[in-house]
Amino acid sequence: MLDQSQNRMWARYFAFLAVSMLIIVINLYLGSLWAPKPPGGPPANVSQLEKTHSGETEGKKESVNAEKTTGLSDKPSASAVQEEKETVKAQKSQLPEPPVRYVTLGSLDPESPYRMLVTLSSRGAAVSRLELNSPKYCDTEARGGYLGELFFEPPLDKGPLQVDVVGPGTPAALAGLRAGDVLLSIDDKPVAGILGFRQIMDKTRPGQTVSLAIRRGDRQITLQARLRRTPMAIIRREEGGPYSFEMTLAALGKERVVDVRAQFEERMQETNDPLQKEVLYLQWLHSELPDIHLKSENWYLLPEGADPTKPETWTAESDDKGVVPRESVRFAQWLPDKNLVIVKRYELARVSPGRQDDHDDPSYHFTLGITVINVGQNATSVAYELDGPNGLPTEGAWYARKMSNSWSAVGLRDVAVRVGSNGIKLVACPSIARDRWGAPWKDTENQLITALGVDAQYFSVILLPQREQSGDVWFADARPIRIGAVEPNYEYLTNVSCRLQSVPVELKPGEQLSHTFKVFAGPKRSDLLAHYELGSLIQYGWFWFVADPMTRLLHIFHDYIVFNYGLAIVLLTVVVRLLMFPISRKQALNAQKMQELQPEIKKIQEKYKDLQERNRATQELFRQHNYNPFSGCLVLFIQLPIFIGLYKALAIDVELRQAPLISESIRWCSNLAAPDMLFDWSFLWPEWFNRGHGMFGLGPYFNILPVLTIAIFLWQQKRMMPPPADEQAAVQQKVMNFMMIFMGILFYKVPSGLCLYFIASSLWGMAEREILLKTVKKPDKTKKPKRDWKNTWQKIQGAIPDWLKELVRAADKRYAERMPRERQRPPAKRTRV
Repeated sequence: MLDQSQNRMWARYFAFLAVSMLIIVINLYLGSLWAPKPPGGPPANVSQLEKTHSGETEGKKESVNAEKTTGLSDKPSASAVQEEKETVKAQKSQLPEPPVRYVTLGSLDPESPYRMLVTLSSRGAAVSRLELNSPKYCDTEARGGYLGELFFEPPLDKGPLQVDVVGPGTPAALAGLRAGDVLLSIDDKPVAGILGFRQIMDKTRPGQTVSLAIRRGDRQITLQARLRRTPMAIIRREEGGPYSFEMTLAALGKERVVDVRAQFEERMQETNDPLQKEVLYLQWLHSELPDIHLKSENWYLLPEGADPTKPETWTAESDDKGVVPRESVRFAQWLPDKNLVIVKRYELARVSPGRQDDHDDPSYHFTLGITVINVGQNATSVAYELDGPNGLPTEGAWYARKMSNSWSAVGLRDVAVRVGSNGIKLVACPSIARDRWGAPWKDTENQLITALGVDAQYFSVILLPQREQSGDVWFADARPIRIGAVEPNYEYLTNVSCRLQSVPVELKPGEQLSHTFKVFAGPKRSDLLAHYELGSLIQYGWFWFVADPMTRLLHIFHDYIVFNYGLAIVLLTVVVRLLMFPISRKQALNAQKMQELQPEIKKIQEKYKDLQERNRATQELFRQHNYNPFSGCLVLFIQLPIFIGLYKALAIDVELRQAPLISESIRWCSNLAAPDMLFDWSFLWPEWFNRGHGMFGLGPYFNILPVLTIAIFLWQQKRMMPPPADEQAAVQQKVMNFMMIFMGILFYKVPSGLCLYFIASSLWGMAEREILLKTVKKPDKTKKPKRDWKNTWQKIQGAIPDWLKELVRAADKRYAERMPRERQRPPAKRTRV
């Protein structure tokens, strides 16, 4: 049986583990509260932007593709200018107003030569939705069947819904549904508005075939659609928010959009009303130059072969093509009063031939081209403003945490920027929500902005400027912006984006300003990001030297040995424990030696009452027998980096996302990068609990694996520790039990793959210890030690009780009194007792 000294050893063992976990939690908590402000102070105001814009025109004409026209007078007369305006207005009136239209690029069919389905809106010529078509990247939170994203601006009533767009490769397209059809019912259940449609779809399942009753013109048709899993939409328009990649003019002549926004900034500083301040911020966010509405108006969809410099020749594109995958599309807007034509062109990348199954093929991007053409007869100075992507996913918001290389806490979607040859820097979502993100960036001759976008946990959308010459200066201002409202206690979920303003360029008649961007939109796979020079988007932070090789080792186990990431984690556990076997064996030997030293330790405790003297004697005993009481902590020191490395791998590696332990068809353990989610218990708890707010917000699902992990820890502790010998030892064990329960709360929302590692490692450790203790060479107790006869009689005398000694003395005295004196003889010599 072990005594108090070994109790203290085990107390240190578990206290070390508990304190290590506590340090990690405190670091994350304090990092979110006291995140250091980035250098540079508050965001730049209007005066800073004016300084940025001033003096930037000279020497920047290299980025302009000049197409000079002939026969134009340098200084036309006033009558000629007026005549030109009247002509332009007449031509503008002849063009039909562009309707609201939705067009798609690519396909949702995984066998198509595209990686994604992009839905664009004519309003602002912007991206409304971007979905990946690979079954590897599905929405892990949507369990219902998926028909397609059919409605983008549905009415609020509860009547049938008119289909806005049908994407190629979607179940709706394969069933024969078309844009303009009216959806009446699904499986004989009437569609009562958009909410009714969603309720019906939530009750369906992937692979299920449903019957669609539609009205097409004057006919009513029934279609059969086979549903699929909901694809991962890495760009989606959030409710009340703008589309992605909207643009406007930042400067035109002497007019600047920063001057327009100055009034809103002043009023925001003057008011203390949060609601009024938010309204002013939205006005600031969406403001444009006077008489320009490029963000809110519909753009013309240019047919193939249309000349953008001749707006009078633009005609509406026919819709008779049906649901056919597009690869490129052009939108145009004509500003007759400004003598400008603005063209936005989207072109989707194709998968390299024969590499459809290779997800590291550099085909996760599309090209965005912006062209501003001067169609007038006078030179004018022009600069554009382009907003980046927004609405990136926040899946698993109640448990997910994003990693970074900085000390401060980041959100689930942050702005990523690279200036010059430096690595990717993340501007944390909470700092953007608090308006404490620092100073804006701009191009200089030595430091150019080479990447800017939004980074989520497993996916990113990044703008990559495609400069014709490496030294071209494009941007006068670049900054992160807040798109959505800030929700208290959930700042890490705020919808954010970025905004670029180009350097003003003077365009002569017929000249154009043309900039092209490659937009990466895909998963954060290491080899894939390397093709786009975005490898630094994967940030492991601390213990990267453990997390990176561990991730690669898991991939090797999965791809070549077990083909299941759950089994790969178990195999990784076996490898780690085998590598630690020499240390485990030494720990078992030390435990055996500790049992042998227990009698000596007990003697020391009885001999020395002073604590300092007792500790000195104990240390001397350990030194004589070459015993180190802290050798057991070495296992913990090795396990801690492995634990953190595996946690980071599960939180970063997109391959472990959506990796099931058994099957994706069941909810439990369908995603090893998330808690196991045995069943939904959200109906029992308040909203803050279900949303995972704080340490005690455990989320909407009951997770069994963390409970099982802590139960095994308690069982292991009970088997390895003896019953308490005194009250102090009992208190120590109660404290350790409490720490185990506290650790269970901390572990409750960790990925199920991490719990699987702990369970496998604990069971292996217990079995290993039992085997080692049985096989360790113990001292031979069969040999009887030689008896020391020298002090045997003294030991016997010492063993005789005092009452027996007194009885012998009394008997001798009575015998002497009874004998006559003459017959008394001297007693025989004998040893008195």
